[in-house]
Amino acid sequence: MPPIRILLVALLLAGGSATARDPAPTGRLARIQAAGVLKVCIWPDYHSITFRNPKSGELSGIDATLSAAFAKDLGVKTAYVDSSFPTFIGDLLGDRCDIAMFGVGMLPERAAKVRFSQPYLRSDIYAVTTKTHPAIKSWDDIDRPGRVVAVQAGTFMEPVMRAWLKEATMLSVRPPDTREREVQSGRADVFMTDYPYSRRVLDNADWARVMPPEKPIFPLSYAYAVAPGDDAWLARVDQFVADVKRDGRLLAAARASKLEPIVLTQ
Repeated sequence: MPPIRILLVALLLAGGSATARDPAPTGRLARIQAAGVLKVCIWPDYHSITFRNPKSGELSGIDATLSAAFAKDLGVKTAYVDSSFPTFIGDLLGDRCDIAMFGVGMLPERAAKVRFSQPYLRSDIYAVTTKTHPAIKSWDDIDRPGRVVAVQAGTFMEPVMRAWLKEATMLSVRPPDTREREVQSGRADVFMTDYPYSRRVLDNADWARVMPPEKPIFPLSYAYAVAPGDDAWLARVDQFVADVKRDGRLLAAARASKLEPIVLTQ
């Protein structure tokens, strides 16, 4: 074979082998893999999503399972960073975590500050009152003069209820206070939550009655959130969401956490 042809063949073979390899990761993905750790922001009191057992310290829920699966796909370990709905944006922008994985509602005001993956859950708003409340029997009884409606500060229920309520008063509850305590004490007539947290109420509060919405109130999709400015990292997160939808890991995790009614598999 003439030398020029040998050189061309060698160049083609070298180029073919280079294109066959995946491009080297850059940006945040490269830093995660170099450190060997995926830093995951969670709210550790989110039943069925990322709930930390106060006795054992063990995490459970759909995003406890899926965050571990994502880290495994990346070939790294997980490091969980306690966060919350009011603070996760600052935690992402401040580089305290690489991703927020705790069922973050895709509100427009949040989307203006962070970037969302493709959604994987969708929930409407559920009302919780006492079984013995003398006046709250249906959703029609909620927005009345003199009623007090509690919401967790920083959750999507807060802006939705602020707009939805016309006659009742909204009470934003911040830790260490709880919505349950406000309703049990009589300081609030009802509190608003989503499907996952309503399961916790049914499992743990024999005094409570959960009222599903009688018609759609504000169905909201949940996704994972990352800081803006790194399209490659967002694309890798989206790939993970697509992968777990396709291979059944999302549905299996939803079933294990009793969230199958709100899972998005497409």
